[in-house]
Amino acid sequence: KTGLGKNTLVVYTSDNGFFIGEFGLYNKMWMYEESLRLPLLVRHPDTIKPESVNDEIISILDFAPTFLDYAGAKAAKEFQGRSFRSILEGKTPSDWRKAHYYHYYGQYDVPAHYGVRTLDHKLIHYYEKDNWELFDMANDPQELRNIYNRPEQSKVVENMKTMLKDMRKKYEDTV
Repeated sequence: KTGLGKNTLVVYTSDNGFFIGEFGLYNKMWMYEESLRLPLLVRHPDTIKPESVNDEIISILDFAPTFLDYAGAKAAKEFQGRSFRSILEGKTPSDWRKAHYYHYYGQYDVPAHYGVRTLDHKLIHYYEKDNWELFDMANDPQELRNIYNRPEQSKVVENMKTMLKDMRKKYEDTV
């Protein structure tokens, strides 16, 4: 009745998933999809096509810049994220991120680990014991088969490790 539905951005999401027994694990700090992947539904009648779907990699760090963008304000340059408004409106920038970096420093019976997730693969390094995992997200979305040590994956491992190294440098993560 007030007309707010005509120009209000509505966002449904969460801060993370949560393990409740998958892989025999609990907690929310693992890099597996159950805790890494977030629900995200967005409605804005003037700019977002109803029922549109996009698989681009969005980070929770992108939310504040996006909200500011819709409000007509600029995000501070110190923000690590960036607005995904253009993606919501059906136009992915050519320089949009191709990967997501994650780091958990270890606590609550969850070992320290970091990794990188692309649309096709995920590389996780449990660095205190130097254990690696690589998953083919296109063919194994449940992450049931660690393919890190398979010889035919050596190029993927090399590329993912380079990406991981570059992202750690970008975010000045030296642990």
